[in-house]
Amino acid sequence: MFLNKVIPTRYSLVLMVGALSCLSACNSAYTPATAQIAVSSAAVSNADGAGGQQYAPSDMNAAQDKLTRARKAMNDKDYQLADNLATQAQADAKLAQSKADSAKAKLAADALEEDIRVLREELNRANQ
Repeated sequence: MFLNKVIPTRYSLVLMVGALSCLSACNSAYTPATAQIAVSSAAVSNADGAGGQQYAPSDMNAAQDKLTRARKAMNDKDYQLADNLATQAQADAKLAQSKADSAKAKLAADALEEDIRVLREELNRANQ
């Protein structure tokens, strides 16, 4: 009778310790910096796709450099530095994307103004 109560309690204690250590290991693999690096990586990709390298190369280079340094800090287990660098990389990427969007909008506006100028010239010629 005594063995029936002791053995299951020992097994459940071992299982509980094993489960807690597994949860602890899983939790340490995920850090807030991991999420920030993923978000920053997406921001850099979006900025590059929007023409950031063409219209804002210095901001894109800064974003890519900081993202690379954030990944290195993550590998070195310096999570605070990794988080800070990833946040800065995201800001640089957003700036590059905004500059690229602005430059493309200006080009479109300039092209539209040129089209309007040509149409006015044609109208003036037709009215003379």
